[in-house]
Amino acid sequence: MNQPELIPHLFRTEFRKITSVLGKLLGAGRLEMAEDIASETFLAAMETWTYKGIPENPAAWLYAVAKNKAKNVIARNSLFDSKRAKEWVRNSQNEEVIDWSEKNIADSQLQMLFALCHPAIPAEAQIGLSLRVLCGFGIDEIANAFLTNREVINKRLFRAREKLREEKIEIAFPEEKEILHRLETVLKTLYLLFSEGYYSESSDNVLREDLCLEAMRLTHLLTEYEPTNLPNVNALLSLMSFHASRFEARRNANGELVLYQDQDERKWNQELIAQGIYFLNKASQGKLLSKYHLEAGIAYWHTQKADTSEKWESILQLYNQLLQIEYSPWLHLTAHLRFQRLMEKKKPLLRLKNSS
Repeated sequence: MNQPELIPHLFRTEFRKITSVLGKLLGAGRLEMAEDIASETFLAAMETWTYKGIPENPAAWLYAVAKNKAKNVIARNSLFDSKRAKEWVRNSQNEEVIDWSEKNIADSQLQMLFALCHPAIPAEAQIGLSLRVLCGFGIDEIANAFLTNREVINKRLFRAREKLREEKIEIAFPEEKEILHRLETVLKTLYLLFSEGYYSESSDNVLREDLCLEAMRLTHLLTEYEPTNLPNVNALLSLMSFHASRFEARRNANGELVLYQDQDERKWNQELIAQGIYFLNKASQGKLLSKYHLEAGIAYWHTQKADTSEKWESILQLYNQLLQIEYSPWLHLTAHLRFQRLMEKKKPLLRLKNSS
């Protein structure tokens, strides 16, 4: 991968890791400082790699630069007490001053996710800040996702950061009951991230797999953490898996969108379909029925190419249930179109029955 491709890729995968680890270290009240350090790290990469070439281990290079920048910021910033600054300076040669282990990075991202979804922060601001910090979204991307403008998003993020500071919200795993309280907003954030990639409203591409895979990766983290390995989490991961299974078939050689009925099912990823079935089965444990369960069921039937009345009747029933949980004009229209499709499938059967 050459430099013009590598840096955007690393920004999408490493910005969130650097921001989460530094944010946890500096505290939620200084989250913007962690974002600035991460941004400056990537700016340094662009400037240095252009002349010196890409280092052997780009991610490790970024972590080392981020650590040094964080040390310098803390040492000179009056917001930090002198004891902490001296400790950073004294330990500056110790590579363990900042823990870049995979476990700490994963834990920091989950802890950050729940901190950003604190009930003191308005829901839209929670999602917007999560998209910025944990997913590396730019302000324009967030604005497009919310169908608004940069000014609105900047104000929203500013107020959210102020709340983190005022409420002294800790970046740590909350109590189990509090985790359940915040989980719905967490899932909405990941759902929006996947949707942004799948429909790509803020890009010229019809599909942005990197965003979809990032949403799946974060949802996987939730399934691997016991308190959040719950039916609705598994249902969301199932939904993503089914949609992701048709990535290759959704675009033609020119990068244009291929409609469902024209897709080559031989290009569907059977491993991801099997993964979707696995997590949908896990989601069926218990009595909870979320919108993610229903949407995953609909997505499952779309991985079955056979054009039968059973398929469209099942999809129609799932849409009807979904309308009861979360009504929207778009869902109503989609259910109506599915009903028409079902009637088309039943007409030949009705004619056969009448002729007999």
